[in-house]
Amino acid sequence: MIQLMRLLKTSGNFEIHVACLDAGGVLRSKVDELHFAEVPEFKLTNFYDRNMVDQLRRFVGHLKSRNIQIVHTHEFYSNIFGIAGARLAGIPVRIASKRETLGLRTEAQKKLELIMFRFAKAIVVNAEAVRLHLLGLGVNKNKPVVIHNGLDLDRFPKNLDTSETRRYISGLLPASLNGAAPVFVTMVANMHLDVKNYPMFLRAASRVYQSLPNAIFLLIGSGDLTESLRQMAAELGIGNNTLFLGHRDNVPDLLRISDVCVLSSKAEGFSNSILEYMACGKPAVATDVGGAREAIVEGETGFLVKSNDDQTMGDRILQLLKDRERAVYMGALGREIVESQFSCEAQLRKTENLYSCLLQNAS
Repeated sequence: MIQLMRLLKTSGNFEIHVACLDAGGVLRSKVDELHFAEVPEFKLTNFYDRNMVDQLRRFVGHLKSRNIQIVHTHEFYSNIFGIAGARLAGIPVRIASKRETLGLRTEAQKKLELIMFRFAKAIVVNAEAVRLHLLGLGVNKNKPVVIHNGLDLDRFPKNLDTSETRRYISGLLPASLNGAAPVFVTMVANMHLDVKNYPMFLRAASRVYQSLPNAIFLLIGSGDLTESLRQMAAELGIGNNTLFLGHRDNVPDLLRISDVCVLSSKAEGFSNSILEYMACGKPAVATDVGGAREAIVEGETGFLVKSNDDQTMGDRILQLLKDRERAVYMGALGREIVESQFSCEAQLRKTENLYSCLLQNAS
């Protein structure tokens, strides 16, 4: 969302305003870097109290006083509040967003979001899989519009200097390698959602380790599942070869030193992690869920496996680790696909086209 705000603000084709439900979020500093004149907060306690009415009234007044013509909301709570306020304010273009297929909401929340989608002129989804999911829920077929995530390729330069990262990782390697050159298998995902299915990754990793004891598994992400996953790695006999790196600001560096990158999610919308793997020129092995096959070309830029099929995942990882030439070729092709199909420029162009089209139809 912040990336899109930056792109829209830079292009200058639309005058961009931003509002939030919680001004104290961890990304506030990123918003401040864009130098908006104001970032009003409409803080909610729930959808069914007097405060909701008061905040809606404030929001409606805010929209009218600034002559807003388009309201584009992002994710569940913003969809409900923003689309409701936009309709009350008579905003002609109301755009919601949906980025997952998993049932993360209660049944009441799902019903409420579907009701609010009726008042949206369009729903931006980041994968064809999400579009089909919404159609299966009965959403009007003309409303979901696929705009894939755009990746800022400036964060993933081809000639990235990884010497410092290599020195850091070398200090964490187990003595059991006995001088053998390590090969790195990496996964980037948070550790507070079971949906990322790290246990599948660890089981696949244990299979890889049995054939390649010099394999090192880099887990990048933080969350309350960390300790249980650390214990599982130890029970599988790969504790020494599994490095829990936590939250990292140098993800591109770590991906660059990797040989194969993995995602074992049970469900996804459209995974940014997969795009980042491909942008770093690495072959990806991922579960065939959500929009994974919209990014990965099976057998050409990586491999898709069934969810929870850790044996096939392990086999695919080994296949790439043992055929370095093919892995490099697949990674390079993945980079080309990201550059051509999933750039920030493509995301901006499609978003602005949607805005213009809806404005024209509303006039």
